[in-house]
Amino acid sequence: MSESRPALPSGTVLNGYRLSRQIGSGGFSLIYLAEDEDTFDQVAIKEYFPKRFGTRGPGQAVRPMGPEYRTHFDRGRRLFFQEVKTLATLRHPSIVAVYNCFLTNDTAYSVLNYEPGTSLARFIQNRGGNLSLRFMMTVFPPLLDALELIHGHRHLHLDIKPSNVRLRPGGRPLLLDFGSAYKLSWGEAGEKAKLVTPGFSPPEQYQSGDEIGPWTDVHAVGATMRTCLDGRPPPSAIDRINDPAALAPAVRAYDGRYPRWLLEAIDWAMTLAPLDRPQTASELRDVLLAHGPEVLAEWGDSEASGPPSLRERSDFSDF
Repeated sequence: MSESRPALPSGTVLNGYRLSRQIGSGGFSLIYLAEDEDTFDQVAIKEYFPKRFGTRGPGQAVRPMGPEYRTHFDRGRRLFFQEVKTLATLRHPSIVAVYNCFLTNDTAYSVLNYEPGTSLARFIQNRGGNLSLRFMMTVFPPLLDALELIHGHRHLHLDIKPSNVRLRPGGRPLLLDFGSAYKLSWGEAGEKAKLVTPGFSPPEQYQSGDEIGPWTDVHAVGATMRTCLDGRPPPSAIDRINDPAALAPAVRAYDGRYPRWLLEAIDWAMTLAPLDRPQTASELRDVLLAHGPEVLAEWGDSEASGPPSLRERSDFSDF
């Protein structure tokens, strides 16, 4: 694994957990596979280690690169604890579970449930997009169901994208990285929503005075669905505002290759105007679930039922 930040060596013991190896990384963390020395259970250990302004000091400590980064470093660590606090309130099959959190090495660590799989981003990259209807219907209704729970607890995720979705055996999704999540009073303007991911964040996430809400996460889900078709992220919301032709509607780009109701749902979720989108995750989920197994059979169960991009057989061969 190519990683500019030095990982802790295999065999390191942290608070009763023995690290096996690094298994992932994000902009603000390294992730290790570890074993609980008491129960011998496998867990994932997430270490707060910001890529842009963190460094490994003496004695395995994680510190700011310089005093000018101290404020950013401390704010990021607070967000790290916020993620743990958020996850502790949520229990859902498609939301990663957190077991513990502790401080050592001048930084913070969280202990998460470990489940094997691969990221949706890597899966899309390997397949080049054109994922089947059956794949879409396996992954996205459970994610939207998890989002409904998150929003019901008055939290927003605010960073939904393919790299934050893990695919477990059978394609079962797991939503990761709640570092940007925060508790929201509906009607609050989005001063806190500073983190944006081009292609997935809607316009209101770029403009701090605009109201954010469940519809903000819904846009990101729609953009993630579109990425499954295109094989690449959509243009940013700002590019789409400046050039309406930057992204052809899914109903036009994929006419005849996917059922129209799916394409219309993606376009609806990705509408730039917040009030014109589904206002809740359940609205989008219910549109997807309104179509039964007979539709999947018609569009995705055999080579004769549609073009190769819609065949269920290839999309799950890695699971």
